[in-house]
Amino acid sequence: MNPLAWEVIGVIDTEGAYAEWTFPADPGAVRAARGVVRDRLCGWGLGCVSDMAALLVSELVTNSLRHATGPIGVRLVRPARLRGVLVVEVSDPLPDPPRERVPRPEDESGRGLQLVASSSRRWGTRPGDTGKTVWFELAVPE
Repeated sequence: MNPLAWEVIGVIDTEGAYAEWTFPADPGAVRAARGVVRDRLCGWGLGCVSDMAALLVSELVTNSLRHATGPIGVRLVRPARLRGVLVVEVSDPLPDPPRERVPRPEDESGRGLQLVASSSRRWGTRPGDTGKTVWFELAVPE
């Protein structure tokens, strides 16, 4: 078990499942989130998308660390109603939704949301009671 995270695994319906973790706003959260996402997806037999999911989670957790304070939530959802789809969510306490921008070639950051947008089936944000959630979907084999 990663010392930075608490894992919760559950069933959302007869065939769907989820796993979620909460990380402190600590630079080690990026590495920890990558690791738990890879491990859980491999445990679910979804190693084929584990690297991409871990990469995109890294980008979103990094954004949360840069712009928000407080805990960061990561959630993986395998909904039965959406066969062949993995939903990945990253939540933080900042209510402002992220904005995609076009970085200049010399910029060293600012490409994370472009990567999420170009690598996922679809993505978006939604407000929460305290903060927001950024989510994306990846296609997975059935």
